[in-house]
Amino acid sequence: MIAFLKGRLAHKEPTFVIIEVNGVGYHVNISLQTYSDIKEQENILLFTHLAIREDAHVLFGFSHEAEKKLFQQLISVNGIGPGTAIVMLSYMNSNELKTAIVQENAAALQAIKGIGGKTAQRVIIDLKDKLKKETWEESQPTVSAGPHNTLRREALSALLTLGLPKAVAEKSVDTVLKKSGNTITLEDLVKQALKNA
Repeated sequence: MIAFLKGRLAHKEPTFVIIEVNGVGYHVNISLQTYSDIKEQENILLFTHLAIREDAHVLFGFSHEAEKKLFQQLISVNGIGPGTAIVMLSYMNSNELKTAIVQENAAALQAIKGIGGKTAQRVIIDLKDKLKKETWEESQPTVSAGPHNTLRREALSALLTLGLPKAVAEKSVDTVLKKSGNTITLEDLVKQALKNA
């Protein structure tokens, strides 16, 4: 899987770019949202998604990971292919699209070329709760700022990998961080959080 491409912008159009990476030109389909973000740049980094079809391997690129994630959520909906998802992200930016889905605004979705009533409803049903949960999690304040955020995030990632439920892991990590202040290593944080869980 190609996670991202970083290189020189050799050619750009509103619907695709060609990025030269170490002498190889990659044709990458983009949304208008990404085009407006990168059109003034010469060296760019695009987060990518590789769609494999019977007749082609097609790269899709995004200027932000959030847009890539939304694209991947859209193509998980039955009836939405990569081409349609790119059209949706070109018609509305990521935040507008998320808002339309969370607020169950089928009319706004149907205004997008290629999205009918049934497809709009399917997108809302499949993604509304996921997007609501993400929005809620993003709006939650973290216990501390600065270096702690990275430490906390890495510890949570380790604990989730070890099989702890997210709520338990978060509570345990936050408890240890409150007690230890700024003087704990990642390894100790994970160990103590496991004991507390």
